[in-house]
This record gives sequence, structure tokens and C-alpha cells, in this order.
Amino acid sequence: MGKNIAVIFAGGHGLRMSTKSKPKQFLEMNGKPIIIHTLEYFENNSDIDGIIIACVNGWIGYLEELLVRFHIKKVGRIVKGGATGQESIYNGLCAVKEIWKDDNTIVLLHDGVRPLISEELIARNIEAVKEYGSAITATPVTETIVISEQEGEIKSVVERKNCYHAKAPQSFYLKDILEAHEKARLEGCYDMIDSATLMKYYGYSIHIVDGSTENIKITNPSDFYTFRALYEARENSQIFGL
Repeated sequence: MGKNIAVIFAGGHGLRMSTKSKPKQFLEMNGKPIIIHTLEYFENNSDIDGIIIACVNGWIGYLEELLVRFHIKKVGRIVKGGATGQESIYNGLCAVKEIWKDDNTIVLLHDGVRPLISEELIARNIEAVKEYGSAITATPVTETIVISEQEGEIKSVVERKNCYHAKAPQSFYLKDILEAHEKARLEGCYDMIDSATLMKYYGYSIHIVDGSTENIKITNPSDFYTFRALYEARENSQIFGL
């Protein structure tokens, strides 16, 4: 039986966070780095058999210390991040192939700075891959989307009911996502915006898994404050049953 492996992307430098000392994935909230908040969901999930992390160069040693300190034991390997997100994910996928060789291995690709996921979301991603071959976590767009080809002029307005925000996890069979990456590399393409875009470009069927609006990616300072508020709300609901 194939394994379920989380591939966590922690390769960014956090330029939009304007942090001078640490990449954004290592910023702390309640005494715990963001990357650890994220990893704990996969560490504590019985459906997840292993974790691979693609880490920004120069911070692998620090990450290894964090894994020991916070008792994260499922990490099979930390690989170096690449020049782009696509390259970092490819490095992680190669590590999965080396360690877990089964063709039925499922990989859940997730951002290290997307710490507000859930056990249910992980389970639904795995089940969707088994049923449809892919799982793209997404939430419906709640505001009007317009398309502009030049500054100040709207070309068209997109029907909102057909629009979603693609988020993560984005999950696939290892053999399929690796095949798409190999095709992209042969064509000299190294900077697809995300795995959903890559897979769709190479003709794979993409299945949406409904996600929560809480599942934010911490990219800029306002996201960090939103994370803190949502995290505290979750904590209060557990303590007080709110």
C-alpha cells in the first residue's frame, strides 16, 4: 500500500515580510515558529507516514534544531530549496521517490507558512487523490474579479461563481507530479506559479477540495496579525467551547 507523504515548502526568504533577521517561516507566534505550527498538523496526523521539507539555504541546521526541540519525528529528509518554488518542490519530490518508491505514494504539497490547516482537510485531500487522482484545496472567490490588459482599463469581468482561490495542500500521486516536473524541466520551464498550474498545463485532471478561508498563507505583516487572531480564536474555542 502506498504511503501518504507531506512535502513542505520552506524555501522562501520572506522579502514581503520585511524581516531582517529571519525568513518568515521561522518567525515565532506564542513561542513557536510558524513552520513548526504547520508541521505539527502533519506530525500528529495518523494518515501521514512521512514528511520532506525543502528549506531555504543556510537555515537547514537551524531547522534541524527546531525539529528536535519540538519533537517533530516524521521528517525523513530536509533538502535544499531551489531558486524558485517549483525547483524546491522538485527537490522534495526527488527525496520522496528515493525514500518511498511505491507508485501509489500520495504527496501533499504544502506551504510552510500556511499553518491553519486541519486534520479534516488533510484527510479530504488524501481521499480525493484516491478517487480523482488529484486534490487542489480551494475556496470560492467572494469579490468581483476583473481582467485588465492595460493600466486603468478593464477588459472583462469574470463570472464570480466560477472562480476559486487555489490554496494548499495540493495533492497528487507521486508518479504523476514527478512526470509533470520532468516534462517542465525538459522544456526549460522552472517557474510555474504552483503545482495546480503545472499539472493543468501538462493535461492532468484537477479536482477541487473545498478549504477554509482560515487557511491563509503568511506572506506580509498583515497576514501575520490575521494568523495570530485566528490562532487565538481556535485556542479559545478549544478551551471555552466557543
